[in-house]
Amino acid sequence: MAAFSDDPPTGQYKLSLYAETRAGDPWPMFRHRLEEFLQHPVELDTRANHAILLAEIDPNAIKKWLRNTAPDIHLLAIGRHMTVYKDVGRPTEVSSRYALESLQGSHLVGHTRMATESAVTPERAHPFTAGTDFCLVHNGSLSNPYSVRRKLEAEGIEFATDNDTEAACRFLEWRLREGDSLEDAIEQSFSALDGFFTFLMGTAEQLALVRDPFACKPAVVAETSDYVAIASEFHALAHLPGIQHAHIFEPAPEEIYVWNV
Repeated sequence: MAAFSDDPPTGQYKLSLYAETRAGDPWPMFRHRLEEFLQHPVELDTRANHAILLAEIDPNAIKKWLRNTAPDIHLLAIGRHMTVYKDVGRPTEVSSRYALESLQGSHLVGHTRMATESAVTPERAHPFTAGTDFCLVHNGSLSNPYSVRRKLEAEGIEFATDNDTEAACRFLEWRLREGDSLEDAIEQSFSALDGFFTFLMGTAEQLALVRDPFACKPAVVAETSDYVAIASEFHALAHLPGIQHAHIFEPAPEEIYVWNV
């Protein structure tokens, strides 16, 4: 689950971190080592094997420090607005573990993965993230993730997993950094990505939905004057307030739907 919230104080970033806890609670020692590195106190909100770090940091410097000094701590996401929790287990158990029902924000992007290609691990769970404040969830399967990966690696982009969704996520975030709008980046993906997909993407300002040209994977949207809700099947929306008065539709193939926050 990725949640996008209001602006943090100027200069501060949120890091969503994951660590194994079978050998004990790693977070007190991690906080101590990080504060020694940064030379100032940090806020660390811990929930089970996740921690949300809020600090005035250089994103690239902290990534390098984590890679060199704390390889047992996995960086799930970084941004000024986005917080990410993801793990392995039954959805109700994962939701309870991290109190996901308490998350608040302008928009949320969630996903339950049925693994078909890569291993079942927290790193390979959705949402996938890249850059800052960008996430993507995917229903489907890509047939050319490794050719996309080779192209992006030639641009200096590093991958964290062998999952096909990561290739799509990093391709779209790369296009955004190259100056494309979200709509233009998605247009580029139609020729770059091959396979079946329904993508739901979140940025700090926008929520976007797109299906492949054959619309093989299901999606349904409910719009009201109070909210926009998106799911693979209607029964996930049926309990929402005012759903009986919502504008409900099935997204068209290769049509880009974008909602601004």
